[in-house]
Amino acid sequence: MKKLFRFFKGYKKEMICAPLFKFFETITDIVIPLIVANMIDIGVKTHDIKYIAIWGAVVIVLNIIGIVSAIVCSKLSAKACSGVSYEIRKGLYAHINTLSHAELDKFGTATLNNRMTHDVTRIETALGTFLRAVMRAPFLIIGSTIMAMIIDVKLSLLFLVVAPIIFFVVFFILKKSEPLYNETQKDLDKVSEITRENLQGIRVVRAFNKQDYEEQRFTKASKKLRKSSIKVVSISSLLNPITVTIINFAIIAVMWFGGLQVDAGQLTQGQIIAFVNYLMQISMALISLANVIISFVKAINCASRINEVFDTSPSVIETNKEFIQLDIDANVPKIEFRNVSFTYSSSAKMAVKNLSFKAKAGDIIGIIGGTGSGKSSVVNLIPRFFDVTEGQILVDGINVKNYSFKQLRGKIGIVPQKAVLFKGTIMDNLKWRKPEATVQEIQKALRVSQSEDFVRELPDKYEFKIQAGGKNLSGGQRQRLTIARALVGEPEILIMDDSSSALDFATDSNLRKAIKEEINSTVILVSQRANTVKNANLIIVMDNGNIVGMGTHKDLLENCEVYKKIYLSQTK
Repeated sequence: MKKLFRFFKGYKKEMICAPLFKFFETITDIVIPLIVANMIDIGVKTHDIKYIAIWGAVVIVLNIIGIVSAIVCSKLSAKACSGVSYEIRKGLYAHINTLSHAELDKFGTATLNNRMTHDVTRIETALGTFLRAVMRAPFLIIGSTIMAMIIDVKLSLLFLVVAPIIFFVVFFILKKSEPLYNETQKDLDKVSEITRENLQGIRVVRAFNKQDYEEQRFTKASKKLRKSSIKVVSISSLLNPITVTIINFAIIAVMWFGGLQVDAGQLTQGQIIAFVNYLMQISMALISLANVIISFVKAINCASRINEVFDTSPSVIETNKEFIQLDIDANVPKIEFRNVSFTYSSSAKMAVKNLSFKAKAGDIIGIIGGTGSGKSSVVNLIPRFFDVTEGQILVDGINVKNYSFKQLRGKIGIVPQKAVLFKGTIMDNLKWRKPEATVQEIQKALRVSQSEDFVRELPDKYEFKIQAGGKNLSGGQRQRLTIARALVGEPEILIMDDSSSALDFATDSNLRKAIKEEINSTVILVSQRANTVKNANLIIVMDNGNIVGMGTHKDLLENCEVYKKIYLSQTK
């Protein structure tokens, strides 16, 4: 929890003042029972209406002070809690954006989402409970005990018996429930993961008539969450009834022994009522304190999950944030791979082995191979989504590790395998790479990507509203718009990672022709279609991470058996 204290700095004033106002409220709660006791013992007993009226007015004033103090405390604590949770979420989101693909894959989307929402909310709740109880509970316990001792020392010894019993109950319940909270969080992550997976893949689930199977998966995970939740709630929920039971027995004891002292003339009825009020205040304070502790146990568990993310360092580190001034030399390759090898951290197998090639400005490089051959791994190394295990990658003669992320990725337009569009208008999506793009640049990108015709037919055209994930567009339309987004501003390097798989052959052919004629970028085409890459200046053939062929279409047909098999299987 200490590691998160840095997010509290901007709210020190609220976090100091909130308990202070709660302290004022506590003082009124402590003083009022004694005043009421005197009103009963003096005013009611002697029928002194004036005495009752004066001290009754004092009680009303004290109540108003208490209410105002409680309101101010609540407002300040709410401001502090919401502010701290905002700072934690902002910091967590910013840190997640610094993580490389390897770390994001390790955590998974569902658990990161839970940590940013549910876990932070628990910390916010615990902080609010603490600010409202940190002054009230201890001072109420101490103040009420002192006031009770002023009334009668012997009878107040009952508190010394009750308090240790209650603390033992709290300690026992916390010890039993603490390890179960972590288990519940993991079960919640699993339910979130299945829910997200099913909602995203609902079309596939229905296409294969797998609703029953997925319902069983969800039900199984939900039952596990229910079981762990019931277990932890069953234990923690014992706190209040056991504590109240102990307090009720204590009240019975007070009434019994206090009644004997009243009969003996040692105590008055008002003092017994005040004594019972103080006992009730102490009991409520103890329960409140126990709830604070439970909230903190939950919050500490959540804080450890959040800190696990904060403590994770990105494997791809930005070593230079300054802009590099480049003197473009036509003789220097736009992209150069020098003996590049790459291994994913979770695998001992090489995804790419000893790859070397050069691409001049304006060249088209084709990468072809079967599924899992390492094609996407190659192109993910250029924008530094992952770092090479061995070798170097140079862009304009400079190692990609020497660029800032902004400058390096600003040179590159990327079309990923999965077409991802965001909620908003078509224009909003197309301006992602270049926010200041002109209408002419947008129109050119749409024309080259073969999107112009279908966009023109849409209602509202450029202002057509795209649903989250582009669900209101076809697969081919989504793919063409992601290509257009990458083309806006004409990047120096265009990476198309199997991004025409949803296009028909005619559209694919027109797309490649338009890119060649109208775009001056260095293009890297990743594809499983031989026709897509056959006109490239250089074709790299990959098989199981190995480079099994490199050359032009004609050379590879003669010298590379793997390429020849791929080509013939698609053209016969």
